[in-house]
Amino acid sequence: MNVELIVPIVVLSFVCELVDSSLGMGYGTTLTPVLLLLGYEPLDVVPAVLFSEFITGVLAGVFHHEFGNVDLRPGSHDLKVAGLLTVLSVVGVLLAVGVAVRLPTWAVKLYIGVLVLAIGLVILKNSGRQLPFSWRRIGVLGFVAAFNKGISGGGYGPVVTGGQMLAGVRGRSAIGIASLAEGLTSIVGLMVYLASGTPFPWLLAPSLVLGAVLSVPLAAYVVSRIPAG
Repeated sequence: MNVELIVPIVVLSFVCELVDSSLGMGYGTTLTPVLLLLGYEPLDVVPAVLFSEFITGVLAGVFHHEFGNVDLRPGSHDLKVAGLLTVLSVVGVLLAVGVAVRLPTWAVKLYIGVLVLAIGLVILKNSGRQLPFSWRRIGVLGFVAAFNKGISGGGYGPVVTGGQMLAGVRGRSAIGIASLAEGLTSIVGLMVYLASGTPFPWLLAPSLVLGAVLSVPLAAYVVSRIPAG
């Protein structure tokens, strides 16, 4: 087992997580395609991204709560939304990993490319819309987002954060909720990958974790300074 830090990957992870923890989206969705373009294989990239997002997702939830961006106290509405997202997300990610480990590399890369394009188009199409809050819609969002994440390492935040805001959840809360739910979902996905025989991603994981963790407190502070909406 050789553990080393790859400085450009640390910097890339820092920037992507800064965006993710500030906007509730963008880490895996941006980082995964970039790492694939750099020549890494999907089964090296996706588990590493999942592991780093487990660490930073939970950490981001804590910092967002401490800065007052989200209320994660026991019994709070925000925590209930995060709990439902997590439960439905576990189902989605289990199904997705079972599919991903059986697909050829080219198919996973194609799915990731189509996914990133589709997410952008959906967000643009629905910008400015606001729908009434719906527990069913939140559950569907969690399942679909986790399926995306289990296959590609990304696609969770744009669906869950954007979907929550369309459903009437205020922006700051949506970001904190998405961060926590994504972290808990990510560790389930990683465990399934490891159980299927995929080796732990020692090549990328340390660099991704270091860069991402360093950005979390700064991102939570930035969100706390944005006017509530």
